Amino acid sequence: MNQIEILSTDILSDNWYTLKKVTYQVKENNGNTSVQSREAYDRGNGATILLYNKAQQSVILTRQFRLPTYINGNPDGMLIECCAGLLDKDNPEDCIRKETEEETGYKITDVKKVFEAYMSPGSVTEILYFFVAEYNKAMKVSDGGGLAHENENIEVLELPFSQALQMMQTGEIKDGKTIMLLQYAQLASLV
Repeated sequence: MNQIEILSTDILSDNWYTLKKVTYQVKENNGNTSVQSREAYDRGNGATILLYNKAQQSVILTRQFRLPTYINGNPDGMLIECCAGLLDKDNPEDCIRKETEEETGYKITDVKKVFEAYMSPGSVTEILYFFVAEYNKAMKVSDGGGLAHENENIEVLELPFSQALQMMQTGEIKDGKTIMLLQYAQLASLV
């Protein structure tokens, strides 16, 4: 596909985030032109982080209720995942520092961006920025758990790295961003 021209954009829903129906014209490689329509969900961009402790061979993950997983067969709706959040008006690095403290209770300073990825490019506009950071007990400034006014009820988990890897194999960890960061940590010999 060489040339794309947006013909119209209709807002289907603007309740929580924005669901748009986009109609566009595309000139294909064979020279033909066609008109197509797709829906795209715009929820903003986000950041995620894996906290690891090399000396202890451990990682910090979270567990919380995720409605979409519940309605798609996750029996209790609880999902184990890396700390993450939407950027809002922050840059990715500031966002992930703030989210880490709110969700896990760890105040981190040195974060390393490892990659960025579209997580569901067929329907969601979000790009996710992936980070890692080393943690230790001295960085613990609160219990974490998220923000009450955002109705967050987050459980903080400190797990042996080997157990987290095994939980991917058993299906206890099914979150894509978490699997990607755990595999990155293994490939980069972080833990």
